Order: sequence, then C-alpha cells, then structure tokens
Amino acid sequence: MAIGPLDVLIANAGYGLEGTFEETSLADLRAQFDVNVFGAAATIKAVLPFMRQRRRGHILAVTSMGGLVGFPGVSAYCGSKFALEGILEAIGKEVAAFGIHVTAIEPGSFRTAWAGRSMIRTPRTIPDYDDLFEPIRAARQKADGRQLGNPVRAASALLRVLDALDPPAHLVLGSDALRLVRAGREAVDHDLDTWKELTLSTDFPQTDETG
Repeated sequence: MAIGPLDVLIANAGYGLEGTFEETSLADLRAQFDVNVFGAAATIKAVLPFMRQRRRGHILAVTSMGGLVGFPGVSAYCGSKFALEGILEAIGKEVAAFGIHVTAIEPGSFRTAWAGRSMIRTPRTIPDYDDLFEPIRAARQKADGRQLGNPVRAASALLRVLDALDPPAHLVLGSDALRLVRAGREAVDHDLDTWKELTLSTDFPQTDETG
C-alpha cells in the first residue's frame, strides 16, 4: 500500500491520572509517562525523517494547560505534560532550519471523556489529604460534561494554526487555560524577581582582565 507525503502530524496520545503524588504508585506513574510522553515521542520519531527529507511539515502534539502550570491531585499527569512540553520546545528549535514547525497544543477543560471514562483515579489511602483532595475530585466529577471548552471549536482553531505562515510554538485553548497559565507564569516571575539576588550570587566572581 502506497502512502503519500506526510504534511501534518497531530499527536494526541494521552489519558488522565488523578491522585495525590504520595498515593500514586510508581507503576501508575510509569504507565502515565509511557503513554503521554513516550507515545507522543514515538509518533513524532516515526514521521520526522520524512518531513526532514522534504524540508517541510508541521508537528502538533496535545499537551495540556497542566503542561505549563501544576495542579494538586494530578501530579503524574502534569509531570508527563511538562516533559512533553520540554521535548516539543527543543525539537522545534532543532528542526526549524528544515522548514518544520512544531506546536504544543495546551487545552483547558473541554467536553471530552478526559475527566470521565478516560480518567484513571487512584484509590485513596492517606486521610491527611482528605481536606485538600476530596473537594478537587468531587468538583472534577461534577464538572464532567459541563466544561467550557467546545471540541469542535478547538478543531477549528487547529485548522487556523495549520494555515498560518508563522504558527505558534504554544497554543493555549480555552479561557480557563489562559487564566490559569497566566497566573502560573506570574507566580514564576514573582519568584524570579524576589530571589534575583540569590540567583545571581551563585556565579563565579567576575574579574577585570583589562589591566
């Protein structure tokens, strides 16, 4: 069977794993990374040689707003998406000279099965986390099917990106994602500014070599 040239890849392998980090087994953590990180990485590796040879192509991979800001109760999921974000950003810089674009798609809450039948929920074992985590789990289950994000409109947004001459390296989708990612970035900027003096103190002292 002949397969024509590949112009676009949309890597969407992934599922949600809900649970506090301490209550999440290492086996479940590895399984989360196997799908969310290595599944996407394997798909990208499969198409990249052909795009490089043709000197054109667009790789898009669905990460999450949880790849740009962490949330309690989904540490394994956020960790996998942060990892994928880093891989995509680095790949984008590696292949830009070949005419290949790389875009990380960072959705917020959309009306998909992510928070429903696709979600794996770890058993509760540590009562100390009850006050923090039980409201989070209950709110996510209640919101399932009522999320703000419209999948059809998300698909239309992707088509617009594919038509762009200079597509973004990052595309946040959804008003909730925009609000939460911006808040997360502001928190990082706050730490950078607050601890700037300590940050700069770790360099070797600069010496004047002119005289």
